[in-house]
Amino acid sequence: MAVSGFDIDVPRWDQSTFMGRLKHFANITDWRTALLPDSRLDEAKALVESCRAGSVPPGTTEEQLLYAKKLYDSAFHPDTGDRMNLIGRMSFQVPGGMAITGGMLQFYRTVPAVVFWQWVNQSFNALVNYTNRNAASPITPNQIGVAYLTATSTALATAVGLNFYTKRAPPLVARWVPFAAVASANCVNIPMMRQQELLNGIAVTDENGNKLGHSKKAAVKGITQVVISRITMAAPGMSTFQRFKEEGSCRLHGFHLVSLRGQCTIRLLQQGPMNTRTLAFLIIVQSGRASESFYR
Repeated sequence: MAVSGFDIDVPRWDQSTFMGRLKHFANITDWRTALLPDSRLDEAKALVESCRAGSVPPGTTEEQLLYAKKLYDSAFHPDTGDRMNLIGRMSFQVPGGMAITGGMLQFYRTVPAVVFWQWVNQSFNALVNYTNRNAASPITPNQIGVAYLTATSTALATAVGLNFYTKRAPPLVARWVPFAAVASANCVNIPMMRQQELLNGIAVTDENGNKLGHSKKAAVKGITQVVISRITMAAPGMSTFQRFKEEGSCRLHGFHLVSLRGQCTIRLLQQGPMNTRTLAFLIIVQSGRASESFYR
């Protein structure tokens, strides 16, 4: 069905409700849009701009306009209208963030691995924060460099420091180190990358889009919410699922059982007298049955 007089900038869902905002952002952060070529995105931009100018191409349907707006919002900066780099788009958060999170959770036992994956993560975060910055509050290359170095140093210091102190801790505790590093770095990276908004405030407009002035309080509130949301986004994959990574633990006859990939190794919780040989045994879980091997 052809459309005339369609206002493409009116939100598809009611933005005064939580579910409306959730549907809106789930729509424009769809990871599948990151797979589309630039030519397809440019076509969507041209259609959106044509609709804004009141010259919708003949035969264009409402569904086509809505999809074009989805692609436009997912790939083009809302302030400048420029196409954002692929890695910095919010639609790339699922594949990009998932790969980096997996790396941090899997390779956390050695200092070189911690340093490498925290550097990769903070480089990724810095690019995302810069790409989605408020274009009305420009930031200089020097400020970008300081923000990047500060956030990366904070993450590395937290990760390496906690990694050192948790060497004797159970594996489940050690696996919290990447999340702690990510959370602390987010508290530094985002405010540093958007420091101009904190210093000069952000533009405040009325319901009709008329600029009323600048507000530092609004900037603090907005950036605080961004920090909290970024940490919350990382929490499920980096903290809650840690239990499943280790596949649980249990206590059995004074021993500590650690299950990993179908094998359970049991360590003595308390060592006996020096003249008593340590009893170590391995339980191999296979096909729902356990066979025990004892070594003295």
